[in-house]
Amino acid sequence: MCRAMPQEHGARMDRMLRPVHRWIWSDFDRRVRKLLRFAEVETDGGRDILRAAEVTPDPLLRRLYLAHAIDELHHGRLFRARGGALLHARSGRAVRQGATPVDGVGDAGAFFPVLDHGLDDLHVDDEPDESLLAFLHLSEKAAASRFAIYRDVVDDDPPTRAVFEEILRDEVFHMNYTYTQLARISPHTYRGRLWRARFSRLWKRYVRVAAAIGGVISTGILTLQYFIVLPLFVWFARRAARREHEGWSPVVRNGQAVAPTSQY
Repeated sequence: MCRAMPQEHGARMDRMLRPVHRWIWSDFDRRVRKLLRFAEVETDGGRDILRAAEVTPDPLLRRLYLAHAIDELHHGRLFRARGGALLHARSGRAVRQGATPVDGVGDAGAFFPVLDHGLDDLHVDDEPDESLLAFLHLSEKAAASRFAIYRDVVDDDPPTRAVFEEILRDEVFHMNYTYTQLARISPHTYRGRLWRARFSRLWKRYVRVAAAIGGVISTGILTLQYFIVLPLFVWFARRAARREHEGWSPVVRNGQAVAPTSQY
């Protein structure tokens, strides 16, 4: 069993970024967006794990995957219900104050990245149970660590804190059972599976970060071209235009002016 209990101490990086997490969750609109985005991620993950239960040849894993999928779908409903309750409360206050009820909350996932939690990086049908369990263990461990931080930074919102508290207990169970089952079905290579899954996750994070940095750089280059290079072309074009004579200019061919009515 994995002995580290993430509800007692989050990952080192998450603990260092606790003030940032607290700032993110302190804003009402960002809080609603995060909850609704979590609902989508948990629901999608539940569907993928349900598919894993259908294709696995191991009877015990089939039952555990099924229970896991049910938990994930339940988590999606909890997050969605809590986000909806916050929106409903916001709507009531906005109506009384004459403001737009859900101003700024339309895009549920447009602000800050969500957890690295779910099966979007794996093709369930093409992966053996060993790879799936290693990926699930690391994902659930990361999610449990992050949810422990979120539970602490929303102490001003007891209902939202209770949602994280309930989900956190399930995430710890998922983290532990995936580790135990990985060691059961792959007793000699499970540590290597975990290391390969870690490297795979790190590589995919690097690719995401590199793509984001590339997007920022390309945006900067295009902006410089628009405000620096393009005005130079405009200046040269206007300078050349001032040298041109107004009206029609005769076309000379073989020393003779071509008639303007000629098709050639």
